[in-house]
Amino acid sequence: MQLTLEPDTVTWPETHYLFVEKIGAFQDTAHKAWQQLHERVPEIAAHSQITRYFSLYKMDQQIYRAGVGVAAHPGEIPEGLQYQLVAPGQYIRFVLTGSYANLGEASGRVWHIVEDKKTPLRNDFNIEHYVNDPKTTPEDQLITEILFPVP
Repeated sequence: MQLTLEPDTVTWPETHYLFVEKIGAFQDTAHKAWQQLHERVPEIAAHSQITRYFSLYKMDQQIYRAGVGVAAHPGEIPEGLQYQLVAPGQYIRFVLTGSYANLGEASGRVWHIVEDKKTPLRNDFNIEHYVNDPKTTPEDQLITEILFPVP
């Protein structure tokens, strides 16, 4: 597993977001949320330009949102999806290179780093941004940004 242990700071842009939300333990909900989202991707793509894939989550409230950024406000929201305009903001970023199977371990590790350094966080969602396409990228070259909201 290749994981940056020293974060840098990035600005997340304002993003139109279509998503499936699940509440509960992430090991039970995340996969189901992505399954439901992927079933809707053809319908989303028929009406909107998909710009990125990412999840929003709040660990303490066990809220997990699997979704896609789209280029503009969708005129039509497919059944089973919700819409949110994600505000721009500052985040510290850790980068995982490799299989999505390592995300649980990587996320746990960076949570401990943030806690140990007593990094002040903004009350907002964390983001997992899946930078490249697993359909066309070798598994060991997948890039995932793990973002923590900072004031």
